[in-house]
Amino acid sequence: MSRPITVRVPAKVNVYLGVGPREFSGFHELATVFQSVSVYDEITVTAADEFTITVAGPYAQHIPTDASNLVWKAAHLVAQACGADPTVNVHIDKKIPIAAGMAGGSADAAAALIACDAYWNAELTRDQLDGMAATLGSDVPFMLHGGCALGTGHGDVLSPVMTRGHFNWVFATFDQGLSTAQIYDRIDGLRGPDFDEYPSVPHEVLFALAQGDAVALGRALHNDLAIAAVTVRPRLQDVINFGREFGALGGLVSGSGPTCAFLVADESAAINLVVALTSSGLVDHAFKAHGPVHGPRVVPFAH
Repeated sequence: MSRPITVRVPAKVNVYLGVGPREFSGFHELATVFQSVSVYDEITVTAADEFTITVAGPYAQHIPTDASNLVWKAAHLVAQACGADPTVNVHIDKKIPIAAGMAGGSADAAAALIACDAYWNAELTRDQLDGMAATLGSDVPFMLHGGCALGTGHGDVLSPVMTRGHFNWVFATFDQGLSTAQIYDRIDGLRGPDFDEYPSVPHEVLFALAQGDAVALGRALHNDLAIAAVTVRPRLQDVINFGREFGALGGLVSGSGPTCAFLVADESAAINLVVALTSSGLVDHAFKAHGPVHGPRVVPFAH
């Protein structure tokens, strides 16, 4: 019987997110820059009589434990690939906010791929894991790698992005999430049927990351979905305005929202903004993080 395997996996923020028109497939062409940030879930795989998912942590009550959870699909993909009997418990320690534009579900799926691969000694190649990740969702390939990357296609075609140093972030979150599908539908409605502009990531974004220039990156932060998220939840604009007025170098809605992400100058500025946001009454929670951080890793086993 294999010993338990725990994998720690970070959340992400989209430093830049450009969204093209809806394609015939129903998906949108994206041009985005992902950055992993130091907010983590942990996935632990242990022996069991049958396949089960259990969840703990502040968001546990919102997480499905049936086949609708990407973790279920990820574990069964690995079992199928290596001929293992999927009689395991997958436990999710959930600290990444859900339905928050931080790819928590995709993070857990990526972690489950790595944890199950290690648990069953499957020794799947990186290409095999990447292929599985791509079938699970557009964000899963990046969550499997972490760090900082340019995403094209549906966000699943990745190229590494050079970065220097680390960036200080503050995240403002809400207890009530937003539906990704609803936000994409809303942006299509706002643009109208004739919209045909395909996105690309501006040079300024990549240059600021390569230089470790937080001021320049703050100016370059952008998310095409923000206008849709704000029409669904107007308070988001108040939160962005608050953060900028309080001295953030830049702010944006993360992914499909509703989380607002602020880039700040340093640790001290991060602490001050967390306190200000928490007491503002505009948001339910605020916390600081930094990025880029490395992707999912197996946690060393303590004897």
